[in-house]
Amino acid sequence: MTDLQQYDYHLPPELIAQHPLANREDARLMVIRRESQSIEHMHVRDLPEILREGDCLVINDSRVIPARLVGYRQSTGGRWKGLFLQADEHGLWRLLGKARTKVYPGEKVTLINRFGRDDITLELAARQSDGTWVGRPLSNEDALSLLERVGRVPLPPYIRKGEMLESDREYYQTVYARHPGSVAAPTAGLHFTERLLERLIDAGITITRLTLHIGPGTFRPIKTPTVEDHRMEPEWGSLEQTAVDTIAACRARGGRVVAVGTTCTRLLETASANGVLRPYRGMTDLFIRPPYRFRTVDGLMTNFHLPRTTLLVLVRTFGGDELIRRAYQQAIELRYRFYSYGDAMLIL
Repeated sequence: MTDLQQYDYHLPPELIAQHPLANREDARLMVIRRESQSIEHMHVRDLPEILREGDCLVINDSRVIPARLVGYRQSTGGRWKGLFLQADEHGLWRLLGKARTKVYPGEKVTLINRFGRDDITLELAARQSDGTWVGRPLSNEDALSLLERVGRVPLPPYIRKGEMLESDREYYQTVYARHPGSVAAPTAGLHFTERLLERLIDAGITITRLTLHIGPGTFRPIKTPTVEDHRMEPEWGSLEQTAVDTIAACRARGGRVVAVGTTCTRLLETASANGVLRPYRGMTDLFIRPPYRFRTVDGLMTNFHLPRTTLLVLVRTFGGDELIRRAYQQAIELRYRFYSYGDAMLIL
């Protein structure tokens, strides 16, 4: 059994990026080569020169929804905060909620829209065994239309205590986002610009897509005494036949499959669990930890992750424990920017 303390490290708070760079591709990129056990320091804009002609980049085109909710309890006037997770075909919402004192089933919350005005009423119907709530907005609008008005960008709490700026609506979203459904950004993808994507294609690098909607469980710290005891919260993903064919063609020509982010990695590995990559549509709760053997992913581009998280466990499993420990130590010494709006690493 693996003690969770092995995935702990100290990060000076000033290295947690509070704002994105003006130009996404100017982020620093630590290039880690497993075969030579070497570490180089470059920039994301250098990717067309770092990758090889014939390689294939796999990106997650899930779109972040404005899922953070702010309001007040109609019974007490007390402040209430929430996070929208999903809506069903009956218009019921699944969400997380938090207030200073205990909230009871049947309570109503007035949601405050992003312009600071009282908006719709949300009725909290029932609390579930996993701590989430089932609620019903007293409105006939569909969930995404409502959230565009009453929701806020779901920034993690280490960025300005979760308080969004209007610019976050653009910056906390990849330029290739298509399908709404994530409550957190696939942060490795935040570094790409349209110009960089064009340069990669011009360099003979193929780009293909999948969709994995990120839930709050991906980023939650592991709370169990050992890594093996942790259970991932299921997330929905889709890998289409066209992407499978593109990846197969990359393999046939000797190219490398490079996943942009841990989300891409988890879905690709889920879709190849039987040894062969196949189209996939459904839930995945794959927790990649030692001694996992990777079947599809040859390279991984990812941000720097919080201690004691499944993301850090995945990265250390892929890159090699001691090499990634050394990489994180160098990143701290060289004052890389950490977490969602921070710099990135590329493990080859």
